[in-house]
Amino acid sequence: MRKCRNAEMEESSLIRLDLRAPLKYAEAPGLVPFECPPSAGDAARELLFCFELNREQAGRIDPEADCFLGELAFSGKGVDEQGKVQLPAGLYLFAQQRRTLDRGECIGMAIEQQKDGMWERLRLGDRLYIRYLFEDGSSVTQIFRPYFVN
Repeated sequence: MRKCRNAEMEESSLIRLDLRAPLKYAEAPGLVPFECPPSAGDAARELLFCFELNREQAGRIDPEADCFLGELAFSGKGVDEQGKVQLPAGLYLFAQQRRTLDRGECIGMAIEQQKDGMWERLRLGDRLYIRYLFEDGSSVTQIFRPYFVN
């Protein structure tokens, strides 16, 4: 992974990430988002959730939080070289908190990310990836939103 910050970082907290290789996971269709993040006992376990975004809300500078997330496209757990689901290689807006975020907090962070991306006139994708992991003694929540170069 390579993080690229904007040249005008003082004006924007936008973090762009160039994911050079996909992160693959074992498919876990019964996994419930926001209810089972990894803990110290699951230090090797990672979880990935992929949501379709509500098309109308995904294109607004002021989306409604209650309508922002659409359907869960897939969920995965563990890191598996032969994994059937993945966070594909590509360009992403990236945000991270060193704690476990609940649904509302994840949506809030994704909305701020969307506002920053739209302000920068990026063409944003219609999926949102939420990744939970446990590293360096603490839980981590990561948000990935694909974007495309115009």
